Amino acid sequence: MTTQLPRAAPWPRPLTVLVSAMAALAVVSAVGVLADPRVLSGGPIWLKPFKFSVSLALYGATLAWMLSHLPRRSRVVEWSATVVVAMALVEMLVIVVQVLRGTASHFNVTTPLDAALWRVMGAAITVLFAAHVVIAIVLLRRPTTDRVTTYAVGLGLGLSLLGMLVAFPMVRSRPTADGITGAHSVGVPDGGPGLPLVGWNTTGGDLRIGHFVGLHAMQLLPVLAILLTRFLGSWLDERTHVRLLVVGGAAYGGLILLLTWQALRGQPLLRPDLSTVAAGVALLAATATATSLVVARRRSPELAAAV
Repeated sequence: MTTQLPRAAPWPRPLTVLVSAMAALAVVSAVGVLADPRVLSGGPIWLKPFKFSVSLALYGATLAWMLSHLPRRSRVVEWSATVVVAMALVEMLVIVVQVLRGTASHFNVTTPLDAALWRVMGAAITVLFAAHVVIAIVLLRRPTTDRVTTYAVGLGLGLSLLGMLVAFPMVRSRPTADGITGAHSVGVPDGGPGLPLVGWNTTGGDLRIGHFVGLHAMQLLPVLAILLTRFLGSWLDERTHVRLLVVGGAAYGGLILLLTWQALRGQPLLRPDLSTVAAGVALLAATATATSLVVARRRSPELAAAV
């Protein structure tokens, strides 16, 4: 049993274009971080396009890998993948244009042009979310022959949707005096002291943390599936692998919610209060207990094959 299946089809061409374009933009943005002295929201002005391009390159590559396992891709999937690519490119175009203009892209309604670009970005993100939902439904309705891979893909896509939803509290309905209509941080202004590279606020809550963790479930759940089958494949049967994946997915979802709850209370990631620590310990204990119960009920691959 293995999760490393031969690809049923090549990667969708639009997603290949997206990955290539984002990889190139990541290089350009990295040069901008080093060469452009401008600062925005407390960090290099090119840092945002760098982070977004890397994230979208990973997203596009992972989605393409998932779609390559479909025995046959329908027009719905092909069109949805194209929509995802188009909306991602629109979002990145707005971000780069605003960097070139020397101003913020997210939540910025300072001028009519800024407001229009922010509305375009918001619409693009909403459409991308809808297309992602369609792809997730299709993948779940057309499972691969490998149940472990099927569950890893389904859980990864579902949890990434939860990560996308975490971004919605960042948007506020009323603009502030300086023309900003949302914020990543809670309890403190955006642009304060932050962790290296990611920039997550260290003096207040930051909704980007749960958002980031949720989005990358698409990569981490398939990696977990590969690790389970590679290192425990001779000891655990497929059903046990699937159950362990479900436990891992539930724990991961709990972590997303815990990080978001912590941020919404204006609490820095590295300075959790007693309630956050208690919730984290409870999540860890529940995960360990569920894992122990699943393993205790395991069957060897030989016995499972004989049944």
